Amino acid sequence: MGAGALLLLLSGARALALTEAGAAPAGRTSDQRRASFQSPGTHSLRILTTTVYRPGRGKNRYLGAGYVDDTEMVRYDSDAKGPRLKLAAAGLVTLLMEWRRGEAEHRQFWDDYMLKIQHYEQMSSANLNKLRAHYNQSEDGSHTLQELSGCVVGSDGRFLRGYNHFAYDGADYVSLTEDLHSWTAAAGISCSKIVQVPDVERRRAYLQEKCVRWLRLILEKGRETLPPADPPKAHVTHHPISDDEVTLRCWALGFYPADITLTWQRDGEDLTEDMELVDTRPAGDGTFQKWAAVAVLPGEEQRYTCHVQHQGLPKPLTLRWEPPPQTSITIIFVGIAAALGLLGAAAAGTVLWRRKSSGKGRESYTKAACKSGCWGGDIWDPWESVGWSL
Repeated sequence: MGAGALLLLLSGARALALTEAGAAPAGRTSDQRRASFQSPGTHSLRILTTTVYRPGRGKNRYLGAGYVDDTEMVRYDSDAKGPRLKLAAAGLVTLLMEWRRGEAEHRQFWDDYMLKIQHYEQMSSANLNKLRAHYNQSEDGSHTLQELSGCVVGSDGRFLRGYNHFAYDGADYVSLTEDLHSWTAAAGISCSKIVQVPDVERRRAYLQEKCVRWLRLILEKGRETLPPADPPKAHVTHHPISDDEVTLRCWALGFYPADITLTWQRDGEDLTEDMELVDTRPAGDGTFQKWAAVAVLPGEEQRYTCHVQHQGLPKPLTLRWEPPPQTSITIIFVGIAAALGLLGAAAAGTVLWRRKSSGKGRESYTKAACKSGCWGGDIWDPWESVGWSL
């Protein structure tokens, strides 16, 4: 296997994305990194680049990152004080050294590749400057041009789909069509006259062939660079909203990779349109989190089931909300409350008897207002514990 395969991940034709580096995601041990990677689901290779115009800084900043599934493999930062290009996974270094055994050859590879990166950086910076000029934007504000490209393969390694998108200042700008045969511009933009996009045939060939070959290589040869699948820890919480409505929320926490399916059913029928579903979010330790919620009538909670599918699970999970069991402490408190109630009733009877017997006091007594409490007023929110405020 030649070094061109590594060039593929790093450059991806025109799309290059690589940022400063690190080891495996936090929270994962070296033993986990060495574990064999299971491949029951789909896999993806994607590359993201961002070019940033900064007022008064002169040169634009060029950033990027390359990912296999949800694992960052390589980074690049034009502003980095140390090496601007770094491999985030040690296994890539091993693969590279197998291809380039001689030190001089290895050094020449990086020198040549840095020239390619600088070329991509210049192209992206030129496109950003063209866009700023086209829209007659002043030099006082910051602007960004981003590119996302990648390919997805099935468990058998065959190509499923590819994509390539450009965004300007966070809004869609130019994209490849789903069939990868043409570029389409948002809001009638003429992409060829403003920005330089890759040749569509070359880009299609990259996404369908070269991208797929490199992804297969990582999955087959670079297993130590990818962490094993972690199954989700799932549970259902109960949130009273009013006397007529309760929210059931199904949580999936601590799973990897990010691809997961959460669905609610009522009496065995899917409630896809009637449920609230948040985007999958990183937990900060290399795993992911997600929840799905439905509104139900009080007393009907047991008619609803949450179904969780993830490649880390031997079989899909089915969950219901389980009311908290009455503990011995709860029973003790109930017993004490009942005893106090009886004592109170006895005391009230004594006072009433005395008043009646003495002929003093009011003839009638107003009943005390009784306010019933409800369980679940304060629910711990795991999103809040990791910085999400929902």
